[in-house]
Amino acid sequence: MRFFTPLLAPVIALTGVALAAPTVSHDKRSLVEREGVVYNVFEHGLTGARIEFVNNSGICETTKGVNQYSGYLSVGTNMNMWFWFFEARQNPSTAPLVSWFNGGPGCSSMIGLFQENGPCKFTGSSTTPVNNSYSFNNYANMLYIDQPIGVGFSYGTDDVTSTVTAAPYVWKLIQAFYASFPQYESRDFGIFTESYGGHYGPEFTKYILDQNKANAGEKINIVALGINNGWYDSKIQEKAYVQFSYNNTYKPLITESQYNTYLSRYTNNCLPAINKCYSSGTNSACQTADNTCYNQIEGPLSSVADFDVYDIRAPSQDPNPPENYVTYLNSSAVKTAIGAKSTYQECANAPGNKFSTTGDSPRSFLSELSSVVQSNITTLIWAGDADWICNWFGGYDVANVIDYPGQSAFAAKSLAPYTVNGKEGGTFKTQDNLSFLRVYAAGHEVPFYQPELALQVFIQTLKKGAIAST
Repeated sequence: MRFFTPLLAPVIALTGVALAAPTVSHDKRSLVEREGVVYNVFEHGLTGARIEFVNNSGICETTKGVNQYSGYLSVGTNMNMWFWFFEARQNPSTAPLVSWFNGGPGCSSMIGLFQENGPCKFTGSSTTPVNNSYSFNNYANMLYIDQPIGVGFSYGTDDVTSTVTAAPYVWKLIQAFYASFPQYESRDFGIFTESYGGHYGPEFTKYILDQNKANAGEKINIVALGINNGWYDSKIQEKAYVQFSYNNTYKPLITESQYNTYLSRYTNNCLPAINKCYSSGTNSACQTADNTCYNQIEGPLSSVADFDVYDIRAPSQDPNPPENYVTYLNSSAVKTAIGAKSTYQECANAPGNKFSTTGDSPRSFLSELSSVVQSNITTLIWAGDADWICNWFGGYDVANVIDYPGQSAFAAKSLAPYTVNGKEGGTFKTQDNLSFLRVYAAGHEVPFYQPELALQVFIQTLKKGAIAST
């Protein structure tokens, strides 16, 4: 999910990431037992990273013969990043590897695991999960990562202050994962993400491509990027708040007079602040843009009526999906079983506050997204059409201006029905390696609302082709 309340904080300069120096000269493996739980320990000679994980906890994935690993990767001194890996239910020895990231910034990828596309899910008021027959690990080996430090089960020192400074830690985790589990090297690799993933996805993917080009570490064979309800570019998406609030297909939130008022606020206040952020790139200018646009657009619009910003159809006090999984993850029995060493925080304030100090939210990642598409990565921009906070109007406008050879042809195309087994579930268009999909009757967390469609789209994208109706 995406937080939309900017936080005032002292201005600091963007800095590079200093990764820990290697502490061992070769890979080491060992077993450690604590309180009756056996941890596998792997020390990576190349990077000095240390992975400590539990093998086959029996939590969440209960399909016979499907392996899972959960634990921590040390990406620096007192920097412990949580990961949870699930083997593919079918053909795990050849299936692609996919990393899932939730957004925030500061929100846990356990949201995606338990509420959206993981091997298990909660229904109603249940206190224990049940099997998810539309899990993404039906097709791919899935790696869920809590980043930056302080998010979810990750704990320790958090040096990340921006999307750009987050990328090297993610790359390092994948490198150490490959070293610990070499059977997944050279597989097709994909990144799927949502919400603030409109920042994370383009930057992480571009960073991986740059590292590949520099022959740094093990090559990551990245072939696909999928972002649903993403936050990419403030100039485009702040205006979309006004347009969607007035003209969405569910219920108008504002009158025509209010629409004109907010559009004027965008043009006269928000847009100039964003332009200054873009042109100067300074933390102070981007903080000012964040605060100005929130105070003029996002904040007031979010309270003009009683609605859930993540699903416009629901009242603000009755949001979906259910939060049962949070209590479940904080039970001592579950934490012990999976090897978690901290209290679970779904969306932690501290990491998000650090992003606010650099004005990260209004910074555009459209250029990075364009670079990814230009690199021939199969790219899917999709969105549930009931989401307000990262609404499909803005996502569609972003998709139409992605700079790549097929841009003119893509922008000229109209949306056509997208079907799943003959049933229309949205509208879409494709050109070359770029696809856009609007998903009907879905809020911010698309796979929760339309699981069958989401799995179909996921598989089609990982097959490195345009999405298509079935």
